[in-house]
Amino acid sequence: MQLSILIVERDKDRALRMVDALREAGDYQIEVIAEENGLRRRIAAIAPDIVLIDIADPSRDVLEELALASSPLERPVAMFVDRSDEPLTRAAIEAGVSAYVVDGLRPDRIKPVLDAAIARFNLFQRMRAELEATKTALEERKVIDRAKAILMKARGIDEEAAYALLRKTAMDQKRRVADIAQQLVMAAGLLT
Repeated sequence: MQLSILIVERDKDRALRMVDALREAGDYQIEVIAEENGLRRRIAAIAPDIVLIDIADPSRDVLEELALASSPLERPVAMFVDRSDEPLTRAAIEAGVSAYVVDGLRPDRIKPVLDAAIARFNLFQRMRAELEATKTALEERKVIDRAKAILMKARGIDEEAAYALLRKTAMDQKRRVADIAQQLVMAAGLLT
């Protein structure tokens, strides 16, 4: 599958240098946006695989607007800046920019930066997914523990027997233990 790349660059010559460097590095579908007005809508309409943003001297406001417009949680974003300082770098990273390259754009660095941005984005996506799965598992564990407590109190059984009853009910109904536990907790809430 051909990687689609969107370049956000006001300066036509700099944009052409980026396009030429990318064409030398591989076979990409490349589009360039020179105007920042309506950037969010335009990026959504194009739906690129990665966004490359080249800004000579970004302000914090411009940086945050561009980062938000390029949806860094949906795709990798690499920013090239001529100079930076610690607050701007921190703002870019906090906004989700996958690669923040200081000292401007050099054609020989585009491909390695592109690869690094994609790899970092994929790593963070996996970490976000793992975090969500962990949060879900913890919430389910809490619900199961509450359901066990309800069963232990109502039936006068120990924790192991309460869990066995939840598990058996889930198997009989071909459902997950967490779903049965959630129903029990909700029902108990209605009865009290």
